[in-house]
Amino acid sequence: MRQLLLAGRPSEGATTVPIFAPWDARPLADVAQAGPVEMEAAAAAATRAFAHTRALPAHRRAEILRGVAALLLRHAEEFAGLIRDEGGKPIQFARGEVGRAADTFTLAADECGRSTGETFGLDTSAGGVGRTAILRRFPRGPVLAIAPFNFPLNLVAHKVAPAIAAGCPVVVKPAEQTPSAAIRLGELCVEAGWPAEAISVLPVDRSVVAALVDDPRFPVISFTGSDAVGWGLRARLPRKQVLLELGGNASAIVHHDADLATALPRVALGAYAHAGQVCISVQHVLVHASRYEEAHERLVAAAAATRAGDPSLADTVCGPMIDARQADRVTAWVAEAAGRGARVFGGGREGNVVSPCVLEQVPGDARVARDEAFGPVLVAQPYSTMAEAIARVNDGRFGLQCGVFTRDIGALWAAFEGLEVGGVIHDDYPTFRVDGMPYGGVRDSGVGREGPRWAIHDFTEERLLVLRP
Repeated sequence: MRQLLLAGRPSEGATTVPIFAPWDARPLADVAQAGPVEMEAAAAAATRAFAHTRALPAHRRAEILRGVAALLLRHAEEFAGLIRDEGGKPIQFARGEVGRAADTFTLAADECGRSTGETFGLDTSAGGVGRTAILRRFPRGPVLAIAPFNFPLNLVAHKVAPAIAAGCPVVVKPAEQTPSAAIRLGELCVEAGWPAEAISVLPVDRSVVAALVDDPRFPVISFTGSDAVGWGLRARLPRKQVLLELGGNASAIVHHDADLATALPRVALGAYAHAGQVCISVQHVLVHASRYEEAHERLVAAAAATRAGDPSLADTVCGPMIDARQADRVTAWVAEAAGRGARVFGGGREGNVVSPCVLEQVPGDARVARDEAFGPVLVAQPYSTMAEAIARVNDGRFGLQCGVFTRDIGALWAAFEGLEVGGVIHDDYPTFRVDGMPYGGVRDSGVGREGPRWAIHDFTEERLLVLRP
């Protein structure tokens, strides 16, 4: 049985739930589930621990964070195996996720010495003559971190590492399908020296997690998941700091001067890696009309050549969907578009594996065009001008990232100024992310930014001291 982590200690919880591998349905573990008793104990422990964690000096927090990074690398193959087995993530990407998680903790350690505040005079007003202001940031309190299945280690790291850096206890609610990497990460945090009471990892049924969400002892909620759930939380909890990393249906714009031999393989990789179960996977590719026919041939060939199936194989790119329900949904969306006149290339299914596909002539109101597919589908369409491409991207309700392939600095700048997204990626797919950059979206894609520096800012609040010598 995989025990949960309650106040830094293993616990059998209230019940257990079996989890199965998305690839071959084999049983993996019975995972302990928290009940009301465990949730109350975790909240009480985090509240007690805050007096300790907020007083930890920056150098000690940095030491703990670097210790976690070192332990992650020491146990890298164990974590990669957990990510592959529980989430169906191809092993090459699972290993990459472990390395990124170690980077996330290292970056958070680096930030411990930078959040030093500022000092400034107040004599810009007559009443402030002779007075000096000191502005510093202080931890808000315990953080409730709710994480998704698709990056079960690194997206947890993006919540836990900044919490440690800020001096905040943290309670993690991992995804139901992929809890083990988060539990092990919590164990490593305690091993590295983080106070045991200051971290809990509680697999819990989503129907009963509301008790933690509503608990006033958690002034900060960091949520990654669906837009419907995320915005519902923010509307229900106006007095809390609710940070949302939500969905997307990201686009790549391939301009007339782009190098197709470079751009289109990146677009295909961004669309099909981990079966498209990435919130910044490429769901739309807009290709300048003068290059569209050539791009069509290359994209269809790339979809057919993408290795799909067993996530344990080194060259697998497109593994299984997380479960049969999601595989059913994606194939239904593709079938709906096809029934309304779309051309579909690829897209077969075997078990939970949906083969990569390219769709053309998709009606604008089809679900695969408007909503987040979160599957290995790529909707392709031509455009005539950069202004037209920008307008098409902005026509949707999401706004995470957009990739722009062009050598024309004027066209790139127009895209940067005009696209309503959180990030514009030049000469690469919108799936590009390194863990030190501010990452997040606008519109229905969320509020707040991940990346240790920006998350630390969100987990803390400003306090002003006015000195009168």
